Amino acid sequence: MPVYLDEGKIGEIFKEYGGSEKNTGSTEGQIALFTYKIKMLSEHLKENKKDHSCRRSLLKMVGKRRRLLNYLSRKDLEGYRALITKLGLRK
Repeated sequence: MPVYLDEGKIGEIFKEYGGSEKNTGSTEGQIALFTYKIKMLSEHLKENKKDHSCRRSLLKMVGKRRRLLNYLSRKDLEGYRALITKLGLRK
């Protein structure tokens, strides 16, 4: 199940995490967007346990977010720590 987001929600995410609505290439904004999509797909999978194509999409998104987080930790460690605290990714 693809996650369809309206442009208002995408702009809101990038404005909060990327600095500007037009800055869609920022690593922080992309990680925040993937986190939002992952949460939406997780909720979908709780109701539809046999949706295997959605499960595969979820795993691909988690891997892509992990790679972006690794990149961010190499390039900007303080930004990485601030982002994972803001998003609540680590416990």
